[in-house]
Amino acid sequence: MANRLEALEDWAAGLLGQLEPASRNRLARYLGQTLHRSQQQRIIAQRNPAGNKYAPRKQRDLGGKQGRVKRKVRMFQKLRKANLLKVRGDGNAISIGFTGRIARIAQVHQYGLKDRADRGAPYVRYEQRELLGLTEADLALIRDSLIDRLFI
Repeated sequence: MANRLEALEDWAAGLLGQLEPASRNRLARYLGQTLHRSQQQRIIAQRNPAGNKYAPRKQRDLGGKQGRVKRKVRMFQKLRKANLLKVRGDGNAISIGFTGRIARIAQVHQYGLKDRADRGAPYVRYEQRELLGLTEADLALIRDSLIDRLFI
């Protein structure tokens, strides 16, 4: 995957070098928004960049409590929102990621690290769930968007 991204970067470098800075900035913002949408759709679908489903949540033992039945809630419902999933693009780079406290939570899940659920809770190793990453479809989307924007 990294080789394909580097090949795409090498291919586009000559073309992008000929653009004016304002045009490069517009193109970077457009590509960032396009990638942002694709990342959101993947988080909604609960899929890793490789295409497999996220590892399921651990079942909690409620100690035989009776009461309302909790519906299954998808993970990362709020993380996909635009105010948390930030896009930055300028003439040189495009970055998509999380900021602040949310970035730490996302990092724990992205890499499968240890963390606490609450302040006094014990440390737990979380399953790896890749929230951000490029798929083959994303690379094709970048390439097609570059072709559309540069040659039209």
